[in-house]
Amino acid sequence: MNLPNSITLTRIASVPLLIWALSPRFPWHGAHGEQELIASAIFITASVTDGLDGFLARRRGQITTLGMLLDPLADKLMVTAAFILLVAYNPHVMKPWIAVLVIGREFLVSGLRSIASSEGFTIQASDLGKLKTVVQIVAVVAAILNHRWDTWLLGWFPISIKLIAITATYWMTILSIISATDYFVGFWNKIDHVSTGTRRRSSVLSRKKKPTPAVEAVIRD
Repeated sequence: MNLPNSITLTRIASVPLLIWALSPRFPWHGAHGEQELIASAIFITASVTDGLDGFLARRRGQITTLGMLLDPLADKLMVTAAFILLVAYNPHVMKPWIAVLVIGREFLVSGLRSIASSEGFTIQASDLGKLKTVVQIVAVVAAILNHRWDTWLLGWFPISIKLIAITATYWMTILSIISATDYFVGFWNKIDHVSTGTRRRSSVLSRKKKPTPAVEAVIRD
């Protein structure tokens, strides 16, 4: 078990921790927002490991089949758990249709990448997809914190946690739709190109296998 895969496994292990931290059974329901702070710390840490394991795998030359399986699995588990929990934890910010749309987008992109891999090409992560991931982290953390606070005071400057949570959530939703469309268009263009190339090769092979005139005469006779 190499280091990148170990980090990925810690992200998978953090999923039940996040579920526990956002559940009514969590023991620290303090007036100072211990539950929200701990849950936010768990999600932020897991999100950081999402980029760290991939970076280390490429840097150390430790890209493995197990890692290629675990990394997207860990991402989908974390995103799915966070949004399903937030629908119940803070329904004023995280609406059910938003959770369904974002989770559906994750599985759509994962499915497109699987098909692309089976066809012999890859779909690179777009800048829109990376931006969506950053906004998604902000949206989830702000939605968790908004369960306890509407506003934070930094000195004399008020920061509206609720406004950040709502704004980031809807920006994330818009970016999810746009980036999913971008992935699909990129997939469609490449799969169409691959299909065209396959048809051309099949046509060339069929012409090469065309029987000689003598053989055709025998067939006709």
